[in-house]
Amino acid sequence: MNTMTLWHISMGEFAALAAAALLVGFSKTAVSGANTVSLAVFAAVLPARASTGVLLPLLIVGDVLAVATYRRHAHWPTLWRLFPAVTAGVVLGTLFLVWADDGVVRASIGATLLLMTGITLWRRRAVVQDEEPDAVVTRAGRVKARSYGVLGGFTTMVANAGGPVMSMYLLSAGFRKLGFLGTSAFFFLIVNVSKLPFSAGLGLIDGRSLLLDAALAVFVVPGAFVGKWAVKRINQLLFERLVIGATVVGGVQLLLR
Repeated sequence: MNTMTLWHISMGEFAALAAAALLVGFSKTAVSGANTVSLAVFAAVLPARASTGVLLPLLIVGDVLAVATYRRHAHWPTLWRLFPAVTAGVVLGTLFLVWADDGVVRASIGATLLLMTGITLWRRRAVVQDEEPDAVVTRAGRVKARSYGVLGGFTTMVANAGGPVMSMYLLSAGFRKLGFLGTSAFFFLIVNVSKLPFSAGLGLIDGRSLLLDAALAVFVVPGAFVGKWAVKRINQLLFERLVIGATVVGGVQLLLR
């Protein structure tokens, strides 16, 4: 029995999943947040809850490639500030998944993403960016990091939709392109690996899902290389617009699904 028969999907549906896997790789090395489109595709082809379990290992493959590409650009003070709050968000998301209705979860996350995008755009109107991100040792910096961290952990656990949340945080903190990509690469590799036991415990990852992952992982790699090639040709302003645009698209998709 092949993977498509096992999941009762057609050749066209498998092609859609393969294209979404390609976009996962691209988003990890170029435009973070673009994989919300992948999330929508997986949820459309597969059962909603099962789709999150299939997508998670593919995201980790993309994270490994992103870390290998941008490891020298990570801003570790920001990461250390985020991780405790993210852990709390992942735990809350796990508890929420035990009983939450998929529709309510998607609508809430979508509305939150759009709200944060609006706030970020409003705050950045008069902000002049420096080469270094905002300090995370100030009281305001700590509060912002913890708020986004909890929300990022919650959304990434519930719907693998943490990318747009952290994109808005890193942009609002003034990260430049390479620092943005390096910091988010390490952040999501660590967070997504930590989610594996929770997802397995909820029955979202099993032998059947891993077989589909094995067939789709090969498509993540070329997507990552295309992203690495493209990001060198994208200036800072266009990069930020693409990230914000991908976040808006992801939020609207979650609201409409």
